[in-house]
Amino acid sequence: MELELFSGAFFSALLAIILIDLVLAGDNALIIGLVARNLPKDSQKKVIFWGTFGAIAIRALMAILVVYILAVPGFMLAGGLALVWIARKLLTPQDKEEESHLVKAPAASFAAAVRTIIIADAVMGIDNVLAIGGASHGSILLILIGLAISVPIIVWGSQLVIKLVDRYPSVILVGGAVLCWTAYGMIVREPMLVAWFEAHPAAKLVLAVLAFSIALAPWYAERLSEQMKPLTVLLPAMLIWMLGFEAASSIWKVQVDYLMATTQGEYMLEGLRWIGWLPFAALFLWVRERMVLRNARLARSAQ
Repeated sequence: MELELFSGAFFSALLAIILIDLVLAGDNALIIGLVARNLPKDSQKKVIFWGTFGAIAIRALMAILVVYILAVPGFMLAGGLALVWIARKLLTPQDKEEESHLVKAPAASFAAAVRTIIIADAVMGIDNVLAIGGASHGSILLILIGLAISVPIIVWGSQLVIKLVDRYPSVILVGGAVLCWTAYGMIVREPMLVAWFEAHPAAKLVLAVLAFSIALAPWYAERLSEQMKPLTVLLPAMLIWMLGFEAASSIWKVQVDYLMATTQGEYMLEGLRWIGWLPFAALFLWVRERMVLRNARLARSAQ
């Protein structure tokens, strides 16, 4: 339905698109700003320009192909997993050698930054395209206006994020959380998995915690004591173990809920679900302790 130019409905749709851009384009500005923060100052503006250009170009392309993109089986799932990986990469601290290399080789870092931004924009832009497409009521002019409005929001927002990160480094955590939440939303909306998640509502909570625990692990590992660092591996592993039993119950048609179990086998399966991971956790801790002691001996012998 093509809206009449400059009609009340036209301006109403335009206002909706502006509000959508303020909310959703902010995500892209946040990611561009966080990715560009470690580059030399003279490269940051180039990254912001090309990151913004890539974001707008991708959204324009997806606005045309969105119907076909959403029809691709597994697209939302793959996009969600990609965002978890990007969030983890974003929150992985750089050591001094990497920072030195960053200064010495800005071109390579520039290319890597633009590549990361384009991947994130391609995945996160789908929500923006769907929202603007719905608000525009099929008006090509309104879609183009919506894309144009995105440009200053992303450029200005990216520069603001860089300044905020310089002053408040913990802002990086907000960016990781935004990516994780978007990833979770995409995975649970995957058409192939919607029915399964409806049948296993507890799995949604497990998935949300799993996404955050994997992506945020590098950030909180830096702040944990040496004795607590194994949690960065054990927590995601335990959640994957739980999700595996949920998936197995669907495949083998067995009941893994203790309160709904009816046979001895189902009771045993439920017990395995809750305590079966403990031997693996103990083995992991034992191997890790042996490796720490071995590395300590090698360090002493090297001196």
